[in-house]
Amino acid sequence: MKAIVQDRYGPPETLTLKDVDVPVPTADEVLVRVEAAALNAYDWHVMRGDPRMARLALGLTRPRARIRGRDFAGRVEAVGVDVRHLRPGDSVFGDLGDANGAFAEYVCAPAALVAPKPANLTAPQAAALPLAGVTALQGLRDAARVAPGQRVLVNGASGGVGTLAVQLARVLGATVTGVCSTRNVDLVHSLGVDHVVDYTREDFTHGDRHDVVFDLVGNRSLTALRRALTPTGTLVLSGGGAYRGGSLLGPVRLIARGRLLAPLVRQRVVVLTATPGREHLDTLRAHAEAGHLTPVIDRTYPLPEVPHAIGYLEGEHARAKVVITI
Repeated sequence: MKAIVQDRYGPPETLTLKDVDVPVPTADEVLVRVEAAALNAYDWHVMRGDPRMARLALGLTRPRARIRGRDFAGRVEAVGVDVRHLRPGDSVFGDLGDANGAFAEYVCAPAALVAPKPANLTAPQAAALPLAGVTALQGLRDAARVAPGQRVLVNGASGGVGTLAVQLARVLGATVTGVCSTRNVDLVHSLGVDHVVDYTREDFTHGDRHDVVFDLVGNRSLTALRRALTPTGTLVLSGGGAYRGGSLLGPVRLIARGRLLAPLVRQRVVVLTATPGREHLDTLRAHAEAGHLTPVIDRTYPLPEVPHAIGYLEGEHARAKVVITI
């Protein structure tokens, strides 16, 4: 099969299209013929081994997982002997987690991280859901515990997670404010938000107070983010979309400060680490099939052009999701 392989950390040019063996599913895995795979900021961080501290988990001198990509949608080809909820021929979507391997014609995935594809979504749309959707769902529903009538602000509303987060916040009954740049104002408005803040013209940390601030960018200090909260509001920190690489700690610095601050203040400060699972995928599918959640796709690329796709994502040109079709 064809796959995008990487044998050393570096720029997109380190990614090459190669012939590799089709994987064989273990007892608790499914073999999926991949139809689409989505890019995440995670992919370029792994590609570059950046921030450098992350190499302790990813591999010190080169990525342990040679094939990039974690989000996918496709059709089940075979199932392991212990798999009960899926059968060959099923249309599915899922997240491989740190195992990676989605930028390929076939992938073996743990059955616990695979679910039936939303019936009303295309394969590219379904592939755009897992990591970004689970991050949004866990950040708002589980970490922030958003309740009807609350005011939620999403910083980074035009990104892969942000475009799903503003929709899920509406599903949870919140009044939603999305923060984005001028060129993305119309996009964020189209997702049903109540208010849009153009950060090139207005500082959201000096405006209205919110019950929940979901920060997906990491470009503001904890003090500034807390100014946008009510006295008992919740700040959820997730990654650092503004971080462009080249340091030892990267966005971990803000995350670490958040963990240290949390026990000392009245406001809730929650550091989010998204953990994929079938329950979350099933919830995302239900919302998509109910018409409450629609992934936004910026561009699609064929499998051989994954290096160009990651370059586009890494260069901050992308909005919403970039998807590989296979």
